[in-house]
Amino acid sequence: MAKQIYIISEIFPKIELYGLTNQLWRAAISVPSNIAEGHTRKYTKEFRQFLYVALGSLAEMETLLVLAVELKFTHQGKIIPLQKEIEELSKMINSLLSKLKFRT
Repeated sequence: MAKQIYIISEIFPKIELYGLTNQLWRAAISVPSNIAEGHTRKYTKEFRQFLYVALGSLAEMETLLVLAVELKFTHQGKIIPLQKEIEELSKMINSLLSKLKFRT
């Protein structure tokens, strides 16, 4: 999904490179990075915290994509597949969190 975010943001105005575009890139990279880093932690509680950060980054990405449509940087049709993927990834992370809930 991070690659898709980079591709969709290529058409954003260059003036947004250090604004919305950069923030979108950071959120997109944050999701797999936090999952990977959390997975290497010694304790399940730490892994869960990193998964929550990844969920927050997914929510941030969705918000930024909606804003990009409202600012006419892209159109709704281009972000619908990304919104579906964000929803699916959120479900997967929540399912994993649920399974990890009672582990120490």
